[in-house]
Amino acid sequence: MIIGIGHLSHQRSMPQLNPQSGVIPLPQAINKYFELSLYLLVLMGFATLASTGALDLPTILLVGMALALRGYLLAERRRVVISERWTAPLTIAYFVFYAVDYFLLSRAFLAATVHLVLFAVVVRTFSLRRDRDYTTLAILAFLMVLASAVLTVDSVFLFFFAAFMLMGVATFILMEMRRSQRAAKFQARHSNDAHEHRHLAFSLARATPLLVLMILVGAAAVFFLLPRMSAGYLGGYSFGNDLSTGFSDRVQLGRIGQIQQSNAVVMHIQISGDNSGRYALHWRGVALSNFDGKNWSNPHGQFLLQREADGAFSVPMFSQGVAPVSDGQRQAAPGTIPHLIHYRVLLEPIGTNIFFLAPWGRRVMGAYHALGVDAGGAVYDLDSQRAVSVYEADSDIAQPSAVQLRSAGASLPQVVSGYLQLPPTLDSRIPRLATQISGSATNNYDKAVVLESYLKMHYGYTLQLLSAPVADPLANFLFVRKQGHCEYFASSMAVMLRTLHIPARVVNGFRSDEFNDVTGNYVVRAKNAHSWVEAYFPGYGWTTFDPTPGGDIGTPEGWDRAMLYLDAAQSFWREWVISYDSSHQYILGQAALSGTRSSLDRTRMWAKLRYAQLLNLARRSQRGAEKSPGRWLVGGLAASLLLLALGNVGRIARMIRMRRLEAHPERSPDEAAAMWYERMARYLARLGVKKSAAQTAQEFVNVIGDEQLRTRVGRFTDAYESARFGNSADDAQRLPELYEEVESAAKK
Repeated sequence: MIIGIGHLSHQRSMPQLNPQSGVIPLPQAINKYFELSLYLLVLMGFATLASTGALDLPTILLVGMALALRGYLLAERRRVVISERWTAPLTIAYFVFYAVDYFLLSRAFLAATVHLVLFAVVVRTFSLRRDRDYTTLAILAFLMVLASAVLTVDSVFLFFFAAFMLMGVATFILMEMRRSQRAAKFQARHSNDAHEHRHLAFSLARATPLLVLMILVGAAAVFFLLPRMSAGYLGGYSFGNDLSTGFSDRVQLGRIGQIQQSNAVVMHIQISGDNSGRYALHWRGVALSNFDGKNWSNPHGQFLLQREADGAFSVPMFSQGVAPVSDGQRQAAPGTIPHLIHYRVLLEPIGTNIFFLAPWGRRVMGAYHALGVDAGGAVYDLDSQRAVSVYEADSDIAQPSAVQLRSAGASLPQVVSGYLQLPPTLDSRIPRLATQISGSATNNYDKAVVLESYLKMHYGYTLQLLSAPVADPLANFLFVRKQGHCEYFASSMAVMLRTLHIPARVVNGFRSDEFNDVTGNYVVRAKNAHSWVEAYFPGYGWTTFDPTPGGDIGTPEGWDRAMLYLDAAQSFWREWVISYDSSHQYILGQAALSGTRSSLDRTRMWAKLRYAQLLNLARRSQRGAEKSPGRWLVGGLAASLLLLALGNVGRIARMIRMRRLEAHPERSPDEAAAMWYERMARYLARLGVKKSAAQTAQEFVNVIGDEQLRTRVGRFTDAYESARFGNSADDAQRLPELYEEVESAAKK
């Protein structure tokens, strides 16, 4: 019933029953299953989109309730259809709302477009009349999955996509069955089978998963043969979040604290030779020099890095303000940690063009056309066709010793003078506090150390953000609140160092805090975003100080450890599916060739070993036969008999089974009947009375010319059919006696 939206009503949709069978006829069963599969297709498309986490809560609730209502109506076999005179005005009204959504609410093209698609899904779900409406709804379901692919790179998408594909295959099979049935010139008569529609359901349940599996296998083969060459045309719409603004050239105080509210994985780092998580490193992003009291900024321009002969980009040391450190001056962490490390980074799409490197980066390798660096040592991706995803790098993590830094000179080069800038309205208590804390120190290094220790010991760490902006965030942190997150600690130390005429800057990046010993990777999450301080010492360059109280680095245990396996799967998905390119194809090809070559070598060695063993066995057998010919003859005969028995295992088993059927036909009347009838037919065929394969048992009886033989074969046939098809044990037991009667009649 088609009705106006102002007077929505519904009717019970009762399918017509087959009067002979009392069940739904097959054509109506096809329609029923088609509507159900199409609904599940739309539901899976929406679930895939909701799983990305990019939908706002009101959208999820409204669309979810609409789809739940549609599911309830399907279960109750009720039909609600929006009148056509309301569909067009609703659509026009939403296009007006689309502009409001784009410019005022979502303020993003992709988000507003997704809302538009969801609106169309809901309207079309309740306005299905013609075949094109069903086709349109299926296309809208696919658009939801397409939007999900743009909004996420999570491996959960694979499971939802597989479920969507399962319902998609079933839907299009049923759609084609509907179309073919309606286009047929002659309609098939209704079957009397009371379970006809169930046969259809079982057939779909068997065929659909098999087709989906074949599609996935074929798609996987094509996928690994054809790598992606760029990040894609729509990938940019999924960027633009707190992470990207937290590593830009201008960062508001408190931005890192907002990033730390999330537990999302940002990157995986694998350090060559490290299988136990022995490093505790800072991963530099961007260094910020200018501070106006509320915002840090980086005014330095970027210049291109030179590519070396092997394709790597060399990061010059002067760009980082680092003086060369000789082997005699090197000081690394205790133990056997080397000064030079090589590592591989798998960065999630966080919308930044920064390469996160351990201090100090020396070389960066990856499939990028152009890289740049600024005076603060930050390395940027200048390749507009490829976002930062997978790269390798070399870093020198050695630092001058404390003794060397204490002896650093006081003469500062002109290039670092900008790192002494102070906010124009600096609270006068901050310089006094810095002087008071560092009063006992006799050199710049000790002054930095005591400032770092003081902040760690006298101030608390919290991720609770300020409820309202304050006029002077640093003064509020140092003298009023006395707790905050890493940005306040780093900013306070940098400003106090500058008041003591020590060049300092704030660096935003990450601190590795979790090691996955399943994959051998450091797992860096958004909550590991961090700010710290770099102070300049003439002759030795920039040295890292971290005044923020921190926790211990370790490997998760218990439930958190179980989640490491999920992280390993996510890492594999991101590495070999999302970031799969020609370099991955080359690695995969080399691994396949190496594996094939090693398999062939192992097979060849196995064959040589087995040949040598057989040759030795033959020689020992020959010597044994020469010494004891009688024993070997008996053994040979026994072996021959055993081989003969093994070669006829099937025939022996059939003979044993026939003997059992002859002795106890009541245990399996149908099989006993088939055995005796086959024996009777062979016997008569030898006498010239042959049964044709096209003849039934009764037809064969009628063509027998001898009346006495025909009568006895007829009695045998009646007992055979009763035992074979009626499962009569009594008739099965009569068959041997009746067979003898047939034999006696045939001999006369």
